[in-house]
Amino acid sequence: MKKSALGLKRYTKTISHAIAIVALSVIGTSAQAQVSRGFIAPHEYTLPVGFDPFNVFVEYATLQKTERVWDANGKKISGSDTDVLVALSKYVHFWTPASNRNIGLAWEIIVPKVGVRDKITRTSLGGIGDPLTGFAAWYKPRDNMTLGMDLFLQVPVGDKDVGGGDRWNVIGAIIFDAQFDKINYTGNLGMNLPGAPVEGLRPGKIWHMNNRLGYRATDLIEPYVGLDYERQEARSGLPKNYETVAALGVMFHTFKNSSIAVHYQKGLDGESRPESNNLNVRFVYSW
Repeated sequence: MKKSALGLKRYTKTISHAIAIVALSVIGTSAQAQVSRGFIAPHEYTLPVGFDPFNVFVEYATLQKTERVWDANGKKISGSDTDVLVALSKYVHFWTPASNRNIGLAWEIIVPKVGVRDKITRTSLGGIGDPLTGFAAWYKPRDNMTLGMDLFLQVPVGDKDVGGGDRWNVIGAIIFDAQFDKINYTGNLGMNLPGAPVEGLRPGKIWHMNNRLGYRATDLIEPYVGLDYERQEARSGLPKNYETVAALGVMFHTFKNSSIAVHYQKGLDGESRPESNNLNVRFVYSW
């Protein structure tokens, strides 16, 4: 299907930014108009040590509706009326090495699916984005805390219609989590290093930080808030850009081995990028 070159470049560089490992769960990538790892929810990094091996399947979905953009002066102006839907299917295998039961390890593979619709030109496109694979490692400095890191490689074999198959990317982060009775704080500090493209300009490095604060109101419901920040360096004539984003959501602890989290994100401040305006859903199932 056809799509304007401007819409494609601006809104479907989707898969090259983001990734995170999860608490009993998750990882993924996200759209250019969304801060990297903006999909994370409470307990994202509430990870165990000294456990028997287990597996997790996670499905993420992010719907970004772009109607306004931040200009170079930090003011919101009208932009292309474009919707981007990114779905991430992730498999994770967790284990503890026999040599050190105080360390946790995980291997993950993530497959992104992308759909883009330009409501002005009434055109759309879709396809499979570049898959990601990598590892995470962590330990618990205290029983209620987790500290670790993850590192992923994005492989350029996806559909070119959605920005795939163009370059290798390296994505990593420091991950942290703390539990205080009914309160959970989880977050990360990460960097995305884009590789050299086959065609076009090489984007600058991306630095980001994500924070989630949840309160376990009942056995079923955990409301949460979030504050994210991302900055991309200027490179190849492309300007630097940044955005600060707030999130509001609720996590449902449906069963012992599954959960659903939903949150909305809105840009608070930014420069030279689309305004974040998206709905995020995360489903986790472990066995």
